[in-house]
Amino acid sequence: MRTGLKITAFAAGLAATFGTAYGVGTGTTPVVTAKERPASEHGAHAPAPADATDATDETPGGLQVSERGYTLDLARDRLPGPTGEIRFTIREARTGAPVTSYKKEHDKELHLIVASRDLTAYRHLHPVRDADGTWSTPVSLPKAGDYRVFADFTPSGEEEGLTLGAGLGVAGRYAPAALPAPDTTARVADGYEVGVEGALRPGRPSELTFKISRNGRPVTDLQPYLGAYGHLVALRSGDLAYLHVHPHDGAAGPRVSFTATAPSAGTYRLFLDFKHGGKVRTAAFTVRAA
Repeated sequence: MRTGLKITAFAAGLAATFGTAYGVGTGTTPVVTAKERPASEHGAHAPAPADATDATDETPGGLQVSERGYTLDLARDRLPGPTGEIRFTIREARTGAPVTSYKKEHDKELHLIVASRDLTAYRHLHPVRDADGTWSTPVSLPKAGDYRVFADFTPSGEEEGLTLGAGLGVAGRYAPAALPAPDTTARVADGYEVGVEGALRPGRPSELTFKISRNGRPVTDLQPYLGAYGHLVALRSGDLAYLHVHPHDGAAGPRVSFTATAPSAGTYRLFLDFKHGGKVRTAAFTVRAA
């Protein structure tokens, strides 16, 4: 989970023989930038989507199971149902030995993101590591379907973190949902409403600002969540290119701002996690980087 920029991308290609993936969390209303209302369609990386153009020289992370000498090894790549357990090991690619020493990033050694292929389901999890290097976490997903798992971490001795990705199938009937249309406002359960301003730009940093209110009143007492007042993940439609950023230093609401760089033009799904009243909530938006 790098602060203030970059996005990891990957190709998520599971067979469409598993169950339906339906809306995520409590805030699945889509969103666009405040200044523009662009059309929405896919972006991609390998193979590249029709409307995505390469904007950076770097290959986004999360597209690979192995990168920079490390491998994400899922104990199993299919779950028998939406509720179960994800187990995995980060291994040294050369020796196969499990990695057992990590740097903490935002209060955790590793952050795990699980997202459905149709981008309507999202989970931000924090698994527990055994002494032998095996990570595990319970997971409750909305429905069956094709998912992508992202492990975001920094091994001890490494200067920069990395994100590895792998496919995960959940058994059941599969009917992918359409990507929600762009909008500048997301409504979340319990009377919360989140608006977004700014634009996601390919190949260069840009600022996104979210304004959080409840029952029409600005929220000014957000609670820290993993050392920040908000966490933002962006996934590119088509290949699920992955971007995890964190907010600028600031007050506890109502505005939370981020600096982010998209790897290419395309349509992205934004997931904003924020904590208020002792509970973490997620607002989801659809936005186009162009």
